[in-house]
Amino acid sequence: MASTCVVGLQWGDEAKGKIVDLLCEEHDAVVRYQGGANAGHTIVVGGVTFKLSLVPTGVLRPGIVAVIGNGVVVHPPALLKEVETLSAQGVDIGDRLLISDRAHLIMPYHLIEERLTEESTSAADRLGTTRRGIGPCYRDKVGRVHGVRVGDWFDADRFREHIGRIVAYKNRLLNAVLPDYEPLDAAAVADEYLAYAERLRPMVVDTTAWLHDAIDRGVRLLFEGAQGTLLDVDHGSYPYVTSSNSSGAGIAPGSGVPAREIQRSVGVIKAYTTRVGGGPFPTEQDNEIGERIRRVGREYGTVTGRPRRCGWFDAVATRYAARVSGSTELAVMLLDVLSGIDPIRVAVAYEDRSGRKIDRFPSRLADWERCRPVYETLPGWTEDVSKARSVDDLPAAALDYVRFLSKQIGVPASIASVGPDRTQTIQLM
Repeated sequence: MASTCVVGLQWGDEAKGKIVDLLCEEHDAVVRYQGGANAGHTIVVGGVTFKLSLVPTGVLRPGIVAVIGNGVVVHPPALLKEVETLSAQGVDIGDRLLISDRAHLIMPYHLIEERLTEESTSAADRLGTTRRGIGPCYRDKVGRVHGVRVGDWFDADRFREHIGRIVAYKNRLLNAVLPDYEPLDAAAVADEYLAYAERLRPMVVDTTAWLHDAIDRGVRLLFEGAQGTLLDVDHGSYPYVTSSNSSGAGIAPGSGVPAREIQRSVGVIKAYTTRVGGGPFPTEQDNEIGERIRRVGREYGTVTGRPRRCGWFDAVATRYAARVSGSTELAVMLLDVLSGIDPIRVAVAYEDRSGRKIDRFPSRLADWERCRPVYETLPGWTEDVSKARSVDDLPAAALDYVRFLSKQIGVPASIASVGPDRTQTIQLM
């Protein structure tokens, strides 16, 4: 039975959640395989807006099982708050949410450590994290000594001992570098998290075993990426990246499901480019064009509310991302935002300081910082495309623009989105 993945091909915020929601009609379970509460998906259904961070988007569809895989880092109070909010909006999660017992827990000291890390650098060099404790949690995970997994909850005595050792170490460390630091109480931290455990216990399973059994039963799996490929810790614009493998390459380690099980890979792109936080952005438009895109596209972070940096589409970076993530088709999102902008520009190559043309994404930050975009100019369109429901409804210039992006990336475009609602979606093939 075919499985599908949906992965962003830019710096996140590509409207992946809408595509996941739509593809749920063809699948039985949705799997989140990396990241934490730093991710944000906004879904509009029948005029109602749902904001999701940790809970997989598929939970909005009745009957869909939502799986939080082992590669995710879980902040229990954030997860519980999200579940409560969804319940208040009429989403009955019931027994449809599964949490991996191998997923790691974000602890109170992780949030303090992330604040310390961000504030220890100059404003220009800050990574622009969401300060949700994601990075420090992953750091403890790979460091092995101080990692805390969801499954550790269920041996209370050992959990308390483990937390006691970790908090003692973190208190010594943080007290040495933060003059105003108030030491954490290990017993209080353990009590708080054991209380979370009681509430979440029915959802915790060995999701790796569950997913393999599901494949054997013919369950159709949909893997949901968070952030975007250019934020991948190994393959993105390092160090201005997230702390996990946010490309398609992260599916196997983040879920336990091997890559051979994924037959379809939908790469999601905006019709323009945005990013949050620091780092180079060759096509950024810090001008009226960028401000117009931000205003019309409501380009503010789902989780943080921070304004996003906006600019022209970067085909060089996106082509690279499509290769890394193995995209077999594209979903072009927010096409409606470009209505009224004429002409439209697309970066089809870079040029270094010596004038040499580059058509590949540089692996070294220093090289990339020196690059200037080489643009191709395309005609825009003035029509409001938000009411378009078929290819025939699109202005010729808008359809030509989508085809141009597809040709530049080397992947066929299967979907064009002209608004946030489920109905504002056009099938291209």
